[in-house]
Amino acid sequence: MFIDHVELTVSSGKGGAGCVSFRQEKFVLKGGPDGGDGGRGGDVFFKVDKNSHTLSTFRGKHNLKAKNGVPGMGRKKYGKKGESLTVSVPPGTQVIDAETDEVILDLTDDGQVVKFLDGGKGGLGNWHFRSSTNQRPAYSQPGLPGITRNIRLELKLIADVGLVGFPNVGKSTLISILSNATPEVANYEFTTLTPKLGVVQVDDYTSFVMADIPGIIGGASEGKGLGLDFLKHIERTKFLLFMLDMANYRTLEEQYDTLKVELKNFSELMQTRDFAIALTRVDGILEEDVEQKIVDFIAHVGLDKESHTNVYHFDETYKTYVQPIDEFVDYDHDKPYFIAPISSMSKLNVKPLKFALLDAVKKVRSEADSN
Repeated sequence: MFIDHVELTVSSGKGGAGCVSFRQEKFVLKGGPDGGDGGRGGDVFFKVDKNSHTLSTFRGKHNLKAKNGVPGMGRKKYGKKGESLTVSVPPGTQVIDAETDEVILDLTDDGQVVKFLDGGKGGLGNWHFRSSTNQRPAYSQPGLPGITRNIRLELKLIADVGLVGFPNVGKSTLISILSNATPEVANYEFTTLTPKLGVVQVDDYTSFVMADIPGIIGGASEGKGLGLDFLKHIERTKFLLFMLDMANYRTLEEQYDTLKVELKNFSELMQTRDFAIALTRVDGILEEDVEQKIVDFIAHVGLDKESHTNVYHFDETYKTYVQPIDEFVDYDHDKPYFIAPISSMSKLNVKPLKFALLDAVKKVRSEADSN
């Protein structure tokens, strides 16, 4: 089960109490105080583990607590420190204060370990309180309590390419063909109810991560359809692939404009994402209609088709427009990197699409590293 937000109460351990003890040995008269200190309570850590991609491990869990410190003992023996609690979360998890909505931690890097709460300090034993005027102190300190925080964990998937489109436009089919993901595929809307991640293996040494989120409809940024619950999962994607259905009752222009508006209304940050467009189900309509629809759509998005080149060897049956690679760094970020007609069922242009996406991801990564 995919779970992307949970509420928890997390507590560090209480410090162990100091000990009240007096030295008692044969031939030692009136031994002085020798009570040891209590152990420190356990700390709370968050650790990022890429082997998980959901918060489902916390289902049914509402309280997480580190171990308490062990009380001190006689002969100045310190109590054992309480065992720390390490909470493993998938990359992209935010730790948010449940009361103020403040983002406390943003955990993105695999293997990252961050201390969240300190354990309570152990109490001092009566050995510390001896003096010339008080040689038999009969008291010690209690351990300090741990820290308790009410938090909310929210997961925002991290992917190189995020698939964006209306329901039932072929997103799940494409990711199942390109990657190792196995989403449910069916001929009805909202087949995908939870986000899916898949690794697209280009060759033995090169791959990228693709995310399929449930379909977006008009008004999604206001909560319609599956709404805000899953729009947040494309916030961390480096590159967006708009998937527009050529056989849909909605025009390509209507699909594109609606998606752009919903992304902008959800987050202004999404306006800065580089993107490309895949025109799906190209074999679902008449060939002569395909060419005209593509030409009209190219004009709608404001591209000059004469300046684009077919550098990825897309199938020559249909025109594909790609911004030249050598000008990628300076290309117009408000316009798509490429527009490619594809068919996941007949595999038309699927392989070239994979290489085109890889090149786009590499360019975006290099730009991010240079900033």
